[in-house]
Amino acid sequence: MAAVSADDMARTVNQVLNRWPTAGMAVAVVRDGSPAWFHRHGVADATSGTPVTEDTVFPIDSVTKTMTAIAVMQLWERGLVDLDAPAEEYLRAFPLVRAKPGFRKPTLRHLLTHTAGVRAVRTAADLLRPTLAWGVPAGRPVPSPAEYYGRGLRVDFDPGSRWAYSNHGFTALGQVVEDVSGTPYDRYLRERVFEPLRMEHTDLHRSARVRPGLATGYVVRRRGLVPVTDYEVVTAGGGAVYSTAGDMARYVEALLGGGTNRHGTVLKPETLATMFEAHHRSDPRVPGMGLGFFREDVGGHRVVAHDGIWTGFHASMVLAPDDGVGAVALANTGAFNPVAMTTPTVDALLRLLLDVDDSQVAGDAPERPWTWDGLCGWYSLGPGVLADPQPRMLGPGAEVVVRRGHLMLRGLVPVPAVRRGVRLHPDGDDGDVFFIDLSGIGAGATKVVFSRRADGTVAALHFALQPVSLQKRPHAPNPRVWVDRAALVTGAAGAAGAAAVAVRRRRHR
Repeated sequence: MAAVSADDMARTVNQVLNRWPTAGMAVAVVRDGSPAWFHRHGVADATSGTPVTEDTVFPIDSVTKTMTAIAVMQLWERGLVDLDAPAEEYLRAFPLVRAKPGFRKPTLRHLLTHTAGVRAVRTAADLLRPTLAWGVPAGRPVPSPAEYYGRGLRVDFDPGSRWAYSNHGFTALGQVVEDVSGTPYDRYLRERVFEPLRMEHTDLHRSARVRPGLATGYVVRRRGLVPVTDYEVVTAGGGAVYSTAGDMARYVEALLGGGTNRHGTVLKPETLATMFEAHHRSDPRVPGMGLGFFREDVGGHRVVAHDGIWTGFHASMVLAPDDGVGAVALANTGAFNPVAMTTPTVDALLRLLLDVDDSQVAGDAPERPWTWDGLCGWYSLGPGVLADPQPRMLGPGAEVVVRRGHLMLRGLVPVPAVRRGVRLHPDGDDGDVFFIDLSGIGAGATKVVFSRRADGTVAALHFALQPVSLQKRPHAPNPRVWVDRAALVTGAAGAAGAAAVAVRRRRHR
């Protein structure tokens, strides 16, 4: 591991901030078993000029999921739950409603790996609501999960058959912890996770522990910073924790210490090691999903991570368990989408600490154009926009084409940046493994893998950034035809509708 100074780390963070403006950000680095460095940038509130400190409180959004996973694994250590038993055996507040009686019953392991088939959005109407109805305006009562889900939480596809990110699935896990332990979930996290690790300014929901130090959230508009509408998270187990850079450094310290930091213990080392292992892989050549943690490979180093987005706030946490280093960044500026400064910040710091080149895109692997005919074509996300709307930014799927003499991957929506696509850079000796460079949206380089059937034909493509898979559809009409026509005639709004029509036509062929 490289000898890295505080100046080196500050320079790295400032280079990211030069490209990604934010009102304020707090950064913490942990190495050699303890918090080693903090960086404070900007203001927690622009009106008052209150500066960001390591005790400024931010929503950590979906990083909450790692804490929910720890709470479930604490129950598992005590023999109170079986990860491979149906979740309905433990979930009492509301039912999981399978769309088809032939579906398997989702297990806790399915929920922990986003493979339970639980939809990301409750209803089609929620797609039009702010924050996809995952939040309520601050000051209004936050409904309990039983109130929020009413007659139950829908399971849209057969558990284990595909990966789809779901806040609701982790909210169900938080309810399992409450139902099995007999302790309200917020109190459980305080007593079993936050207090043992001395995370004194961390809590689920906006309690007196966090309210005084809470930052204001912003977006950047034409005339500068604009405060966002303030929402509280309803999907508690999936993203309702508030914390500080100081507390999150203690949390990362425990994750690097086998479940223990200087103040206390939350898990046994072997349990945490199990959580970091791959429990779902769309293809053996991608890192896959742990129990509540995304897995990555950074220059040959094993990495686990999670990020979070909310309106006005972004959070990212990344750690290399085998190397004993980790970083967390919390920021109070950003739209409700994954394009943010916190992920490139922690990724750049980790690469600096691990002495890994910023660019993972292989520049010396030869192109293999004789294989491109089999790779080219269109790949479908499959039915179910409510199952996971985030990949739908690509449209109904993606297309692999040859442009300007190179293999390209592009989405099927009439948005210039998406339609231009990104180059598929060959990686090593495996002609079905590529890198794409997503540094323009803060995601860096990530692997794309094509898998084949027994007869050698291409079956699917798989992303390493999130374990999303798209199935090749050689015998179904490419929606690009309808998308391009609609874009010419009616513009982007019409194109979106035409793409939906194309998908419906394809399903009923």
